Amino acid sequence: MQRVCFLLKVRADRLDEYREHHRAVWPEMQQALRETGWGNYTLFLREDGLLVGYLETEDFEAARAAMDATEVNARWQAVMGDFFESLDGARPDEAMRPLEEVFHLD
Repeated sequence: MQRVCFLLKVRADRLDEYREHHRAVWPEMQQALRETGWGNYTLFLREDGLLVGYLETEDFEAARAAMDATEVNARWQAVMGDFFESLDGARPDEAMRPLEEVFHLD
């Protein structure tokens, strides 16, 4: 099982709205995440907008590609794209760069 952690930055002026969207993630988006291998997927948000994402999956690149192939992900990314800083033209899901795991206590 791969453990994947990534960082993104939510715009400070959009934090409340970002939180609201994640209180009501579309059921079809949740289903697509489950079906494409995004297990134990968790987002943590700091008050300055630092977003820490964590998930467990058999193969992150395969899980990401499977989500990319869904229609619901395209709609979700289109809605969420304006919430983030420094995406350099990428969608939020394309800008996720896994951090190096240096320690894990089982």
